[in-house]
Amino acid sequence: MMQRALVTLVVAFFLTIAFQTYQLIREHSNLEKAHAGQQAPLEQALQMRQETEGLAGDVAVLADKGNANAKQVVDAMRAQGIALRAPQAAAGAAAPAH
Repeated sequence: MMQRALVTLVVAFFLTIAFQTYQLIREHSNLEKAHAGQQAPLEQALQMRQETEGLAGDVAVLADKGNANAKQVVDAMRAQGIALRAPQAAAGAAAPAH
């Protein structure tokens, strides 16, 4: 009788381990699919951010050069807590060479 109980316990233990392993493999697969599904939107968001930063930099450069409309946009954005700054490369290129 003792051996039968021990065999039942061992079989139950291995079935539990096998089920948990199956669940973990399935969950891992689902996580990989979710991660892969986020790649394209992430790349699009990064591209949009670069384009927006470029546009903001161009507006800041125009404002620095005296464009009244660009100054108005920069002031409106500053009032909302957003600082538009000229890109570093444009600022360095605009400086006279010594």
